[in-house]
Amino acid sequence: MTRTVLFCATVDYHFKAFHLPYFKWFKEQGWTVHAAAKGSMKLPFADRQFDIGIERSPFRTGNLAAYRELSRIIDEHEYNIIHCHTPMGGVLARLAARKQRKRGTAVMYTAHGFHFCQGAPLKNWLLYYPIEKGLSFLTDCLITINQEDYELAKGLSSRMRTEKIHGIGVDTGRFHPVDEEEKRRLRAKYRLNEDDFVLIYPAELNMNKNQALLIETAAYLKERMPNVRFVFAGKGLMEAEYRRLAEQKGAADHVTFAGFQKDIHEWIKLADVSVASSIREGLGMNLLEGMAAGKPAVATDNRGHREVIKDGANGFLISQGDARTFSDRLFQLYHSPELRKRMGEEGRKTAAAYSQQRTVKEMADIYFSFMKNDAAERRLKG
Repeated sequence: MTRTVLFCATVDYHFKAFHLPYFKWFKEQGWTVHAAAKGSMKLPFADRQFDIGIERSPFRTGNLAAYRELSRIIDEHEYNIIHCHTPMGGVLARLAARKQRKRGTAVMYTAHGFHFCQGAPLKNWLLYYPIEKGLSFLTDCLITINQEDYELAKGLSSRMRTEKIHGIGVDTGRFHPVDEEEKRRLRAKYRLNEDDFVLIYPAELNMNKNQALLIETAAYLKERMPNVRFVFAGKGLMEAEYRRLAEQKGAADHVTFAGFQKDIHEWIKLADVSVASSIREGLGMNLLEGMAAGKPAVATDNRGHREVIKDGANGFLISQGDARTFSDRLFQLYHSPELRKRMGEEGRKTAAAYSQQRTVKEMADIYFSFMKNDAAERRLKG
């Protein structure tokens, strides 16, 4: 009898961006792969997809309908493994799988960055911590991607298995250094000047990603570095506000709103430095992709960025809200090609530890531990 796995997330693009290697791995093991999320994007390696109206906000009433639909799907297909991702995808899938879990379905959740963490607002702890605490009793394995979340997860429930892996994996076949000739070609392709000092930040334009800090940094740098160019590769609800802010700060000529870029590896290759300004981050995949391409990283200090940046070795960590120090560190890199090269080389070593090959192997070991035992022998659940 063919075994079946269900992946669940808030939006289908999450699968395309991060999880297709795991879909492929299950297919190679002879499993059937289903995916449930909002959206109708065709996903490689998925045998069946369900477009479910999951909303990001826990307060949206549409999540009630999404929960009912997800419950129906799970009851109908009796999955062997359910692996959920994203906060609301994780909440709804684990609630919907309660009945099937008692019958032997293994339920996993990957936390890509808890909303409750060191420095998070009190409201996040009051809302999200009790939810995750309660759901821990409906979870067989909670997988984390940074040390702080791993320590938090271990305290949620002694009955729940807790693991830490090296993120979702960097595709080093796509993200790698290029020579100056290729760099010039890519800049010409995307209409960037050959002598621009390009700082790349691939991220959704929202409050948490905090592009406002980088716009303020650009304002500090525009006189000292007239060829500085921040590239924001992404879309989001804050785009209009950030455009206005760039105008107000007199930095509009130094900020490019590139929108969503499907060939983001090319944009990272043409850049000089990878930057990130997020308030909260699970790991900082954009920084790791930049490191794989030989770029130094400059980013705000948070649990995810601390996991990958060794301050002064492969990049710099900047205190939250400190645009002046951010600008000083970028100015330092601007004037020292030798420092950029040294940090870039060190960053490549860091990125190698987070390679897709390694993370697929780490997840395979976890999956195999649930595959090898018969469901009835795996555990007794009440």
